[in-house]
Order: sequence, then C-alpha cells, then structure tokens
Amino acid sequence: MSYVIRSVRADEWPAARELRLAALRDPVAHLAFLETYEEAAARPDSFWRERTAGGAEGADKAQQIIAEGPDGRWVGTLTVLVEEPGTTDWAGVPVERKQGHLVGVYVRPEERGSGLTEVLFDAALEWSWARGVERVRLIVHEDNGRAQRFYRRVGFLPSGVVVPLAGNDGERELEFVLERP
Repeated sequence: MSYVIRSVRADEWPAARELRLAALRDPVAHLAFLETYEEAAARPDSFWRERTAGGAEGADKAQQIIAEGPDGRWVGTLTVLVEEPGTTDWAGVPVERKQGHLVGVYVRPEERGSGLTEVLFDAALEWSWARGVERVRLIVHEDNGRAQRFYRRVGFLPSGVVVPLAGNDGERELEFVLERP
C-alpha cells in the first residue's frame, strides 16, 4: 500500500481529533497514552484547534506527522516535541541537551505490520535531525512489550531512566533513546 507521509496542517484539527480518539480506543491505550478516551472526547474544539496548530507544518518546536492512505483517510501518526536544555520535560525532569521527544505514536490496527510505523519514524527522525537535536527519545510503559520490541528494532535503546507514573500504583515508564548518527 502507498501512503502519503506529511506534517499535519493547522486546519486539519477534525481529522487529528478523530485519529487521536481512535488511538485512545485501542486495547493497549492505557499503556500507551497518558489520557483516556473520555478525557479527550470531552475537550472543546478550541483545544483541538490549538493542539493541531502547535504541531502543524512550519512549526519548529513540535511536529505532528501523519500517514494518509490512498483514500485520504489518516491511518497513522506520531508527534515530535523539541526539548531544549535548561527546561524540564512533562515529568518535571531537567532537560540537559537539545533532544526530540516522540509522543502519540499510533497506527490503525488494520495497517500494522505494513512497515508504516517505520516510515513514520523515519520522517520523525529526519525532521528532528534537521532541527539540530542531539538525540531522540521516547517514553514507553514497562508493560508495553509490543512497543518496546518495535523501538529496539528501529534502533532505540533503553537509557536506564525510569519515570514513575504518579497515582498509578507503582507503574513505571522507561526511556528509550536514539543518538544522532
């Protein structure tokens, strides 16, 4: 199957919302995302407009990359956030060097195994390296073995950093990194 891989445009917030809600319905969403379907579905359109615009084509601190199938339907996505040294990340951990942070990775179940996730990762890495990041990282739940196997396969390795999930009874997330080639 052929896909169009590109950055989202700001006016495409309805499609971005639909794909995010689909991701949050996935059976492993509780291991992959830090929000629930109910939380996301309750957000107003203004939230989705702002979120999409913040990662749209032309933005330099975040980029949402999508995959369109031949019929124009969005079938996969991920977002890259640029984290600058001297700031803190979403978990309050100090950022020591310029890095990309991959979040929101999702491919519709019927497209899994097609190589699409690899293509999305390639686009995200290309975008990241072009912004001068020293490494790209992602955080994955310790029980999300499927995702961990994929991340290892495309070159990401555990860094040893463990992020406890607040209020989740001892559950943890693991940082995986890929250093700039």
